[in-house]
Amino acid sequence: MDKLKILVVEDEPKVAAFIKSGLEEQNCDVDLAYDGQIGERLALANTYNIILLDIIVPLVNGLELCKRIKQAKPNTPVLMLTALGTTDDKVSGFESGADDYLVKPFEFKELMVRIKALTRRSFSTNGPSNKLKIADLELDLDKKVAIRGGKTIELTAKEYSLLEYFIRNKGRVVSRLDISEKVWDINFDTGTNVVDVYVNILRKKIDRDFPNKLIHTRVGMGYILTEEE
Repeated sequence: MDKLKILVVEDEPKVAAFIKSGLEEQNCDVDLAYDGQIGERLALANTYNIILLDIIVPLVNGLELCKRIKQAKPNTPVLMLTALGTTDDKVSGFESGADDYLVKPFEFKELMVRIKALTRRSFSTNGPSNKLKIADLELDLDKKVAIRGGKTIELTAKEYSLLEYFIRNKGRVVSRLDISEKVWDINFDTGTNVVDVYVNILRKKIDRDFPNKLIHTRVGMGYILTEEE
């Protein structure tokens, strides 16, 4: 893996030191911030490949900081690292703009898998057309933008990747394992429902304001993107 520049916003010194040491062993360049105010200053002043962000940090909490970072630098991936692990907590994190969510305590191996998944390039495009389409939903692969019914839909980097995977596999049922492997680069059971949470958030953004629903659940099998009910 190419050398990554990473910002870690974490107020627990032992946890911060553990993460920093592990990342540096993986040839990463790491900056540390122990509160949200310093984290914001560093995030906006420098260019990072990814930002690791705890939710409960002093001065500016992680959810608000994530929103500010995403407003200024929407293409910078943000990975939440937190002890708050309920589905509602995850939804709050994702809605603030986070691209992924890892609950403490975690295995360092899984942290690296998530980092690699978030920092790798998006799926390669094939053929002359750089747009993918189903019904009135269009994905612009050059601008990394989703448009439905002429309306631009704001997506995080991970939501975009998930939608791209769905639209490239339109009309085909994809399992949670398929999605974990192709979108998150995870080929083992993490014990979390991150795929379901992300699909539900994406469904709200893509389908909620439109009569024709595109993302459908196939109970016991997975999900399918299709115009057919």
